[in-house]
Formats: sequence, C-alpha cells, structure tokens
Amino acid sequence: MTKTQLHYELDRPLDETLMERVADAHRLFGMLRVQPVESPGGEWNKLVVDYDASRLTLAQVEAALHRAGLAARRKA
Repeated sequence: MTKTQLHYELDRPLDETLMERVADAHRLFGMLRVQPVESPGGEWNKLVVDYDASRLTLAQVEAALHRAGLAARRKA
C-alpha cells in the first residue's frame, strides 16, 4: 500500500447535503479517508484526502470527488 495525502479547497463551504456526498466519495475502493476541514472562520471549505496510490490514480481520486458533486481544487 502506498498511502498518499492530498489537500483540496472547495468552491463553496460544505452544507449538510455536501457532507453526505463526502461519504459517497469515501466508498471508492482504495479511498482511505475524505476528511472535511474547518477553516479558522468556521466554514467547512477544505478536504484532506488519503488514498492508496497503488490502487488509484490521481485522476480516479479527482473523478470520485467530481462524481460526488464536490467541486474542489487541489492545493500545491
């Protein structure tokens, strides 16, 4: 297993519906964790994604986020 961690900024803060979609993205085999992160201002507008790079590519991870309706930009 090759655990890889990525950080994303969301286009809009998470609401209840989007929080449920985070769980949907997590269901993909090889996706280890999709964790919402609260900003200092109290908005849930970031994600930390841990995945198994021996099972998934970056494109597959980002496609899973997109399918779940999570508009996110990867932070460098």
